[in-house]
Amino acid sequence: MSQLILSVHSGSHDAAAAVFVDYELRAAVQLERLTRRKSDGRDHPDLAIDEVLSIAGATRRDVDVVCFSRAEFSTEFYRNIRGVRWLRERYRKYAEGNTRRYMPPEFLRYRTTKLDDIFDVARFQRSGCFRDDGTTFFYNHHESHALAPLFYTDWDDALLVTADGGGDTVNYSHRHFSNGKLTTIYGGEECLLTPLPTDSLGHAYETVTGALGFIARRHEGKLTGLAAFGKPVLADTIAARFSVDDMGRVRSDFRDFNDMHDTIRALAKSVSREDAAASIQQVLEDIMLRSVERLLKRHPARHLGLAGGVFANVRLNRVLAAKLPLDEIFIFPAMGDEGMPAGGALCYLLQRDGLPHWLKQRRQLRDMYFGRDYTDAIDGILKATAGVRCTGEAPVEGSAKRLHAGQLGAIYTGRMEYGPRALGARSILANPSRRETHDLLNQRLARSEFMPFAPVIAAEKAATVFDIDAVNAYACRFMTITCNVKPEWRARIAAVVHVDGSARPQTIARDANPLYYDVLEAFERESGLPVLVNTSFNVHEEPIVNKPDECVKALLDGRIDFIVTTNGIYEPA
Repeated sequence: MSQLILSVHSGSHDAAAAVFVDYELRAAVQLERLTRRKSDGRDHPDLAIDEVLSIAGATRRDVDVVCFSRAEFSTEFYRNIRGVRWLRERYRKYAEGNTRRYMPPEFLRYRTTKLDDIFDVARFQRSGCFRDDGTTFFYNHHESHALAPLFYTDWDDALLVTADGGGDTVNYSHRHFSNGKLTTIYGGEECLLTPLPTDSLGHAYETVTGALGFIARRHEGKLTGLAAFGKPVLADTIAARFSVDDMGRVRSDFRDFNDMHDTIRALAKSVSREDAAASIQQVLEDIMLRSVERLLKRHPARHLGLAGGVFANVRLNRVLAAKLPLDEIFIFPAMGDEGMPAGGALCYLLQRDGLPHWLKQRRQLRDMYFGRDYTDAIDGILKATAGVRCTGEAPVEGSAKRLHAGQLGAIYTGRMEYGPRALGARSILANPSRRETHDLLNQRLARSEFMPFAPVIAAEKAATVFDIDAVNAYACRFMTITCNVKPEWRARIAAVVHVDGSARPQTIARDANPLYYDVLEAFERESGLPVLVNTSFNVHEEPIVNKPDECVKALLDGRIDFIVTTNGIYEPA
């Protein structure tokens, strides 16, 4: 009998929820898309929980299994907060406004791996209005990251590597899949009672992000773009503090995270922004490449599956794809903590059914459209809005002509994307041939001037413009890797080519998003170019547009020149 599975990540950032019916992902939404606070994780994600259940046509009482990451929960559910700790928690609540505690330190504090020793699961389940006869399951942070790239492939072998700023007392995990067996090399439940090591390259990268005046855990992508303008003058100095052992584990000689933070921050502030960015990027690429090389030497595989916030770094992913002997690389598209609910449900299903059955359920991802579908509502709302008019043009042909003429358009169709990338459901489109498009987009969207914009191209034409092959093609469906732009195309699509000659393409098939694909094809007929700019439909420091009113506001605010839906084109009246 099928089970309705709700899976949740309640972390300090990138909180999210997802709903599965057994192995089928039915809905997934990040909390930020509902609260409109970027990377939101300040509260338990009840809004995201109720949203995904509503999308799936269910309520909390229908849930058979609820899966939670071992992250942040209200102190009222912890069993051992008494005496002086209780007084301290009162202060945190009323003076600091903090009512939650991160779960892994509680395991360490009481030297137990038994959840019931530290947490009142039954009370927590009742407080969430879930059925008493339902199951509550707590999943491992890095296992949830690792299982998603394996499940959404058909590989018969794989090295699975995760890396981020920490979760369940580790910053990395390594798993090997071969001969129908999945083996944890490092970073599983065996580490639950070990203190978090000071070895995180993600934390080092995050430190430089903050040192350069950007927002840590949010603007790391800005450093990735900025790095192409600098020289890695600090790379040797920073890299000397890290090492990779024979097992492939990254280590460092920093005393603790404060030592890492203070040392790297001081170094980053001693040089230009560009050189600091280039330096930490070089360190990340070199150390991670060395780690994965050594892992593959000890645990051979032709496929590499990646997840965790470190692998939001699309330049790093390109280096791994180019320099390792791989048949294919795949990065789960919701690679950060927002993707954990998808992997968390897979952790439960693996435990429920065992690996042989679990493996038989695997499938490739067709798309990442798992939010709410407002297709039936958007046109009526646009037509009813004062100051907006429907042009009467055919959506596909009219959009292509406008884009060719240099206008900026937004596509609003189908279900919202799950993960950090806009992939054609909530995207801004533009003509890539105009270099001024880059400046115009940055001005309209209040974005950083050095950041490149991404191209979209039909999957069947991608290899004619970009260096896309069997190794990186699956990753390119979801814009999780950069690649070289062929020299003869660079000047023709200048708005999407970075200073190093690379781009971060998305490839699209018509069955995934017919409107998106058809506008792209019509633009090629109009302009001779098979590429459009695709950038997320949002203003700087705001989440990607979700609801129709957010779409309408962007149009009225002049962020875009027109909106295209399945049924029409709309512009300011």
